[in-house]
Amino acid sequence: MAPDQIVAWAGLVIGLAFGVCGQITGFCLKRGLAGWWVEGEGTKIRALGLALAVALVGAQALDAAGLVALRTSLYMQPEISVLTLAAGGVLFGYGMVMANGCGARALVLLGSGNLRSFVVLVCLGIAGAATLTGLVAPLRTAMQSVATLPAPVSPASLPAWLATAGLDGTVARWLVVALMSGGLMAFAFLHAPFRKDAKAMASGFIVGLLVVMGWYATGVLGADDFDPAALESLTFIAPVANTINFLMLATGFRLSFGVAVVIGVFLGALGSALVTRTGKLEGFTRPGSMLRYMGGGTLMGLGGAMALGCNIGQGLTGLSTLALGSFIASGGILLGAWFALRGPGRLPAPRP
Repeated sequence: MAPDQIVAWAGLVIGLAFGVCGQITGFCLKRGLAGWWVEGEGTKIRALGLALAVALVGAQALDAAGLVALRTSLYMQPEISVLTLAAGGVLFGYGMVMANGCGARALVLLGSGNLRSFVVLVCLGIAGAATLTGLVAPLRTAMQSVATLPAPVSPASLPAWLATAGLDGTVARWLVVALMSGGLMAFAFLHAPFRKDAKAMASGFIVGLLVVMGWYATGVLGADDFDPAALESLTFIAPVANTINFLMLATGFRLSFGVAVVIGVFLGALGSALVTRTGKLEGFTRPGSMLRYMGGGTLMGLGGAMALGCNIGQGLTGLSTLALGSFIASGGILLGAWFALRGPGRLPAPRP
């Protein structure tokens, strides 16, 4: 089997596992932030913290072992577009709350029978494609030229930046990993309700491991001297847009890792919903709600394309590389979500 076929099959398996996990456990950043900031319930946000800790340790271990080269990933840009990354993150975070979940969560909900998520995904995919290569691309390019700065170090990562202060590169890497992963683990496991929530703990471990598996699949299984696979892992903006294109123009196109993951997430959630008999067809009951979800999906597509990723693509996959740009984008996502949940632009609770 050719490496590109192996990578596609690996993406499908990873997507299936993510879909099953998401459908059973309800893993979701928006739900985690709403529980933490609005409802005073912190188990779901700690699941995300655990997932980041696992993804961070695993990704850095693969890189240190020479199995993958994270410096070649999309997140290690030689120039950092501060404005585009931050503004895109804010738009995505706000849109995530508008749509009551991110793109990954929408795929899981669609597999469970939530037809509102279909509208979100179509709007997200079209807006993402328009921002990456379509009508909105010139505006994105213009924004990038306004506040793009050369990366202070190469590769553009936090450990490399710390190494400029005199630290050995290896020491800097594992110091950052230890502080970040240790802090996230403490944040998760010092919370008694989290330790009692088996689903929350399992979702954190599984999603974090799936990010690591994505790096391994594209960086090791996809290694080829003549046609290597692009080094990537879980992300859901460009892949959703590419999936829509693939469904329309499959002839002559090969199935990429990202498209395979998207298909797998939907099928995994669908299979889990059928087996557990928890699937339920749901739709809109009022036009205003449909407009809100359409707006949320559109903002996520626009913002995610500008920020080079979503809450999974930047908040887990990107941060696992310790890329400087990923910290900016992830901070923007959190800020946008805060504006929608508790800030001046606070949105009312969604109604179907």
